[in-house]
Amino acid sequence: MHLKLNKPYLIITISLLITEVLIATYLKTGFIRHTFGDFLATILVYASFKSFFKINAIKLGVAVLLIAFTIEFAQLINVLKILNLENNYLIKTILGSTFQISDLVAYTLGLITVIILEFNLQ
Repeated sequence: MHLKLNKPYLIITISLLITEVLIATYLKTGFIRHTFGDFLATILVYASFKSFFKINAIKLGVAVLLIAFTIEFAQLINVLKILNLENNYLIKTILGSTFQISDLVAYTLGLITVIILEFNLQ
């Protein structure tokens, strides 16, 4: 893993971050908020790492998926309540507060999409 600025990934990261903020701000329910937002979240994390590090796509994809799954399973044990952060709107929005199997599927599909794109664009 080497530190190297990758401008296209940085642009993708900024675009996805703006999109996610808009989704979180203006959409409170529905497919785009609850499923598509999670799909995009894993792509955002992947792109943010690729913005600054030259790293193997599969290794990074697995790492991002592990991060996403860890956060989702932390919701299952209600880690925000354990840490007394359940009333912190920003943390609750970023980390989520309810465990859903569909979120795991969305994260996985997001990473599969990234990997397919990575290998087809090379």
